[in-house]
Amino acid sequence: MKQEKLINLIFELIKNSKRSDRDLAKTLGVSQPTVTRLRKTLEKEAIHQYTVIPNLSFLGFEIVALTFARSKELIHPLWEKGKTWSTKQPNVIYLTTGQGMGQDALMVSIHRDYGDFVKFYQDFRRDWTPVLQDFNTFLISVEGSIKMKPFSFNYLIDAQKPTETE
Repeated sequence: MKQEKLINLIFELIKNSKRSDRDLAKTLGVSQPTVTRLRKTLEKEAIHQYTVIPNLSFLGFEIVALTFARSKELIHPLWEKGKTWSTKQPNVIYLTTGQGMGQDALMVSIHRDYGDFVKFYQDFRRDWTPVLQDFNTFLISVEGSIKMKPFSFNYLIDAQKPTETE
C-alpha cells in the first residue's frame, strides 16, 4: 500500500512539482503529514532532482545532437574518462552506456547553433578518436524538426495505468 501511495505521489509531482503538500494530500485522499513523509522518502529514493523542461529555442539553442559511439575496447575502463570529460562539457546533458545498432554509448548534447556544434564535435573527435572505433551523430533542429510527440515525462502517467486487456 505504501508503494502504491509513493507511485501515485510521484505521478502527481510529475504533473506539477510545484504543488503544495496540502493540495497533493487532497488529490490523493491522504493527510498532509502523510504526503510530507512520502515526499521525503521519494526525495531519498526516487527523485534525482526537481527540474523544468525548458523551451530550448527560447534559451537560444538551435540543435540537439545524439551521438552514438562504439569503443575499441571494453567500455568499462572508459567510464571514469567519460565522467570526467562530460562534467567539463556544459553542452552534454546525458551520457550513458548501452547496446544497439552496433554501438555501446550514447551522448545527448545541446548547441546554440551549427558553429557551436562544429567546435564541440572537433573537440570530441580530438579527445575520443583514440579510444572509439566509430561514432555517428544525429542532429535535430530545435525549431525546424517536426515534433510528433514533445519530450515530457507526463506520458508515464498514462503508461502506468492498466490497459483494458489486463
